[in-house]
Amino acid sequence: PHVILPDMQVGYYRSDDGMHPTHDPQAIDVAVAITAAVKPASVTLLGDILDLPEHGKYRLSPAFAQTTQAAIDYLTVLGGRLRAVAADAPIRMLAGNHEERLPNYLMDNARAAFGLRQGRATPDEWPVMSVPHLCRFAEHAIDYLPGYPASSHWLTPTVRIVHGDKVNSAGSSASKYLTGAQSTVYGHVHRREYLARTVTDYHGPHETWAASPGCLARIDGAVPSHGGGVDLDGRPIRRHENWTQGMAIVWHDADSGRSVWEQVSISEGLAWWSGKEWTA
Repeated sequence: PHVILPDMQVGYYRSDDGMHPTHDPQAIDVAVAITAAVKPASVTLLGDILDLPEHGKYRLSPAFAQTTQAAIDYLTVLGGRLRAVAADAPIRMLAGNHEERLPNYLMDNARAAFGLRQGRATPDEWPVMSVPHLCRFAEHAIDYLPGYPASSHWLTPTVRIVHGDKVNSAGSSASKYLTGAQSTVYGHVHRREYLARTVTDYHGPHETWAASPGCLARIDGAVPSHGGGVDLDGRPIRRHENWTQGMAIVWHDADSGRSVWEQVSISEGLAWWSGKEWTA
């Protein structure tokens, strides 16, 4: 089994009563607990794990100012939690368009700081102002795949993982990825989607599919988005997106080469999986 964890949009905004997350800690807790139970052969984070609104190109309300450090702290701890529950498994994170905000911000506003490393760094050390360095990925043996949208990872010989750059709001983004002989796991759309078909090639008929696990972000308007809004103090207005939460497990049989998608739906900090109820 291979665990797939989708977009979390880890971030915060300030209100009169303190800091509030744009990610969903309860959904993430459920996902971590299920990951521990699965005992995965690998764990893949699909990207947009960080939100990084302070480094984006869109207008930012004061409520989101000076919140990047808290987001970095949360992801650093989460990396340790994932390593604890998947001690011997490879853990990989693809850069999404939100992680790319940080190097883009440096190139646009502080070009001289782009790519700087600690003194006498080895070639495999990350630049200081990069997500894997700031979140201590090396300490938790987490591999980072930069370069959205080009970065990808082959989970099996027939299953490719990307963050994704295709969106169809009608819910058929999967059809945009189901174009080749391989199956594709993608994020970015924040919705649970699945589409499969049988194709025939030289080796005969076989099934391919394209699927998105959903997201692990809040879906009530906390995440800055095109359809969101803020009040006169700059705080997000409650407005539910058409997003859905979840995670997934890809089961792969090396002998037959077959890979099967298992969706785990999460809602309001609750999931049912493997005959059990899982809560935060």
